[in-house]
Amino acid sequence: MAPYTVRTPRVVAARRLHRRRERDEACRFLAEGPQAVREALGRPGLVHELFGTGAALTRYAEMVDAARGGGVPVSRVTDDALAALAETVNPQGLVAVCAHLDVPLRQADTGRLTAVLVEIRDPGNAGTVLRTADAAGAGAVVFAGEAVDPYNGKAVRASAGSLFHLDVVREPDPVAAIRQLRDTGLTVLAATGHGDADLDVLADGGGLDGPTAWLFGSEARGLPEPVLAAADARVRVPIHGRAESLNLAAAAAVCLYASAKAQRGAPRTMFRSPATGVS
Repeated sequence: MAPYTVRTPRVVAARRLHRRRERDEACRFLAEGPQAVREALGRPGLVHELFGTGAALTRYAEMVDAARGGGVPVSRVTDDALAALAETVNPQGLVAVCAHLDVPLRQADTGRLTAVLVEIRDPGNAGTVLRTADAAGAGAVVFAGEAVDPYNGKAVRASAGSLFHLDVVREPDPVAAIRQLRDTGLTVLAATGHGDADLDVLADGGGLDGPTAWLFGSEARGLPEPVLAAADARVRVPIHGRAESLNLAAAAAVCLYASAKAQRGAPRTMFRSPATGVS
């Protein structure tokens, strides 16, 4: 059978998923590249169709076999059609149509560690934080308020496959999300450059040992005041050099890994802070 072209109805329908409105209506999105496709195929029932150029379908034959073994249609497309489905300049030949991963917050694996992205608009930042949360052992990432779509193509690529490892929650009311997280036994910490609590002092004093949800806001606006007021504590990452601040992704990595280290029982260096007297 001849490969699908840019004008083939199934390709045309998949291309519409580049737009958020179409993704929301269909509850589907596109995952581009072999890394994302491999991770998506690891969750049964998630992939609805796999598109690939002839060369890519040959090169990644094990993924093709896995897709067909799971009942996923595999469609060969022309290079032009693949380029239309992809968003990168040099696509790697595979694009999968996937179902949304959303779960309600009450059903999410908030477990020991959860990241909450409050009104973060940049998809690259969101995907990077999602990837970091996965690496740190978080079970869920909550997109709260008017946050970026987690299925935005740039966010999916920035997550490097981690999107498929975590529970994804979309909660329009950040304060309601905080209440639910606290009700499940998590301490809710707001990461802010103007926090009263120092991250290092908090960690050394055992304040990160228990189940924790971290709140992260946008770089431009930070966390809204009602969200800060609802948190159990406002925590700042100490700046030891001359930098004005850390960007969102870096601050999230520091906070999430501080919690991961504390929760895994890594030995703490006990000291007395000259500023607070806490030991």
